[in-house]
Order: sequence, then structure tokens, then C-alpha cells
Amino acid sequence: MSCTTILVGAKASYDGSTIIARNDDGGFVPKKMIVVEANKQPTKYKCVISHLEIDLPKKSLRYSSTPSVAKDRGLWPACGINEKNVAMTATETITSNPLVKGSDPLVTYTKQGKKEIVGGIGEEDLVTIVLPYISSARQGVIRTGELLEKYGTYEMNGMAFADEKEVWWLETIGGHHFIATRVPDDCIFMLPNYFNMNEYDIDDGCGKQINNICSKDLKKYIKDNHLDTTNDKKFNPRTIFGSHSDHDHIYNTPRAWYMLKYFNPTKYDWINNPPYTPISDNIPCMCKPERKVTIEDIKYILSSHYQGTAYDPYCKEESAGRYRVIGVPNSDNSGILQIRGYMPKELKGVEWMSLGGSGFTACIPQYVNVNDFPAYLSKTTKEVSTDYLYWNSRIIAALVDAQFVKSSATSERYVAQVFNEAYRIINEYDKKMIKTKDYSLCKQANDELVKMLKEKTQSTLDEVLETASEYMKTRYHRNDN
Repeated sequence: MSCTTILVGAKASYDGSTIIARNDDGGFVPKKMIVVEANKQPTKYKCVISHLEIDLPKKSLRYSSTPSVAKDRGLWPACGINEKNVAMTATETITSNPLVKGSDPLVTYTKQGKKEIVGGIGEEDLVTIVLPYISSARQGVIRTGELLEKYGTYEMNGMAFADEKEVWWLETIGGHHFIATRVPDDCIFMLPNYFNMNEYDIDDGCGKQINNICSKDLKKYIKDNHLDTTNDKKFNPRTIFGSHSDHDHIYNTPRAWYMLKYFNPTKYDWINNPPYTPISDNIPCMCKPERKVTIEDIKYILSSHYQGTAYDPYCKEESAGRYRVIGVPNSDNSGILQIRGYMPKELKGVEWMSLGGSGFTACIPQYVNVNDFPAYLSKTTKEVSTDYLYWNSRIIAALVDAQFVKSSATSERYVAQVFNEAYRIINEYDKKMIKTKDYSLCKQANDELVKMLKEKTQSTLDEVLETASEYMKTRYHRNDN
């Protein structure tokens, strides 16, 4: 899956929240937002793709999830927040190299005649088998590492965990190994689809594990398989475990370049003496943003198409569309998970969600301390229907793209209006619930947020459809209306 991830430490965010966010670029697969109640998990879980069966603990926490509507390829729950206010997003598909895959092969499902050899765990499974059983971000890393060691994985993945104090990022290595790091509080972490960590304290990871955790045998694994291709003493996971392909320069590095450029606009001379270009292999995975990061910043980046550059596919430059953009139409959902450490535990978790693409769609917050979400978000059908946000977003995005010059302002206004009203409603209900201690109002707040969203979405759909219709090739204007 081609995704983009942004992680924000508490001191780097506008309000002291920890934030983890990701575009789930699954490929036009309908998604919905649901809540799985505590202790409603199966104790025996079977992976659809790999046919692996896993025994799960009897007790599980309540958690939110954004699964696929159709279950033929598995759940693919994307992201969520559990009742302990721990957030998880999984996964970012990452790259590797033959030395890694040859020394620790991926655990893939195979069938030889009637004999079936089960595979390992993958993106379709991870949120379901990890999030309901962890009480901190660090525990998320540890549980995932144990599952990888025991069952292996059939794909290379990166995933994030957050609680009110910490943000952690984990990347898998081959079939059974992993490496994870705690994002510094004053930093953001930026992930396109390649093995991204380019700095790491392996002594801490294999030792006290204060800010780093990895497979216990990682040093030995690297040495025994001659994986360290660096020429200096600095340990660089990207060099050792990552890919080194031309494809990265079209698909991955441009996204890292644009994110760094957005969050550090004046630190470097991007015009006359840029330190990095869209095809640089040494773009840092982390940076200190020049100002506090907001939800709107994250949404803008996850929706971006290289605005303000010669690579924007909607501009008329020769290089327009040269690189894969961040906000692609096959993004099935874009989840921004916020853990507000300064709020009562009942109000800490807020999930900001775009369903049905990220490029031209609105982002709506939902309190996660509820038993279910409104039908507009949770009852998405496989068939196209304007009764649900997912399909409305898909239609709006396609119509805006078709008449970008005429309709992009409408889309921008739509996104801004939803943000404006969403903050107003959230602020109003935060104050009301803190004062009354009546946290059942979370459901009422979610309903009000979705009612507002439906109204804004409907008016936007009306407008962009009319614009697209006006500029169809068969439209003539000789008094024929």
C-alpha cells in the first residue's frame, strides 16, 4: 500500500498533543469508521491473506477502527484509538533490499498441492491484534515485536503508536526483525514509502531501550549477514536495511523533500542553494518544525500535490506531474489521531478523519469515547451512495480534479469551513463536558459534527457538479439554457 505518514511530538504540536497521521492509500476500497467494544474481540484470529491463526488474549480494550467494508481481503483496520488513549496507525508499506530479504526471508503463504504453508502477519491484521491489548505506545512496540518474532511477516511495514506522552515509530526488517524509535518531543517524523530511519542509537536499542527498541539479536544479524554497507562509524538503518532504487526517486524521496520543505521553509535556502532535491537519498526522517504543527498543517500535507512547485500536476510547467504526489485519489482514508494529554481521560482521544481520498476532502473530528460513530461514517456501503461520506468524498474529488482551475477554490473553502465549524463544536463540547462531567455528551457532539459535515458536503457537491457540468465538452452557450 502506498501511504504517507506524519508523526508529531507533544512539544512540536500546537496544543501539546501527540499526533500520528497517515494516508491509507489502499486503492479505491470503501472504508468506514467503527468502534469495537471491550471484550468483543475473537480469542482466535485468522488472517485472510496468510491463513495464519493466532490466539488472542481473552480480555480486550474498546477501540476505534477504520476497516474495509468488504472483508474478502481481510479487515485492513488502518488506524484507531483505544480506551486507554493509545493510538495506532498501521501500516506504511516500506522498502528493503535483497541482502535483507535473502538473510531473513518474508513469511509468505504458499500452497503445494494439498499442502498449505501459512504465512505471517501483515497490514490487514496489525491494528486488530495489537491495539486492543496495549496501555502505552511503548507496549505497542513491544507487542508488535513479539508477534513478528513469533509469526513473522509477509511484507515490509512501518507503523506508529502514541499515548499522551510518547510517539513511537517501528519498521520491520525482513521476515522477523524490527527497529523502533521514540520520536523526540520537539520533532516531527516524516515517512514516504521507503525504509526511512537514517539515524539510530543501536546500543540503546539492544541495551537499556530508553528511546530505542529493536530485535535483541539485531547487531548479530547485521554482522552475520554482512548487511552494514556504510563507510563510516555512524549507524544508518536506511543505508543498511533500505532500498536504493531509481523508483524511490519518482515515488518516495519527492514526498520526503516536500514535507521537509513545508515544515522548514526558512531554515534552508530552497531557491538558490537547496540542501536537498526531490531525488536526494539523504533527506532526514526527522526535523524540528519552525512553528507549532496544527491539524490543518497535517491535513494540508496529506492532501498536497506539490503546490507552489514546478511538479504540481495541475500547473503548466514542463516538469508538472513528474513525481508521485502525496494526496492521491486512491487514498481510502486519512486518519489524524490526536491524544490531548491536558484533557480528562474521557476526552483525550480525538480522531480526525477524511474518508474517500485526501486531496480535496474535508477532515472531521470524532470523540472516540463512544460506543459507535454516526451512520454517515460507519455504515458505508460497497455500492456508490451519497448517503455516506466516503462516496461523497470520492465524487467531489473526481469532479474537482476534472475542473481544477474552476473548482479548487470551492474545495479549499469546503475544507476550511468544516475545520472552522469543527473547532467551534469541539471547543463548545469540551467546556460543557469538563463543567458537567457528563461525558456521554461525546456522542451528541459527534452527531452534531456529522450533521454540520453533511450540510457542507452536500452544498459542495452541488457546486462542483454544476461547475463540471457547465464545462462538459458538449456544453454550448448560445442561449440554450
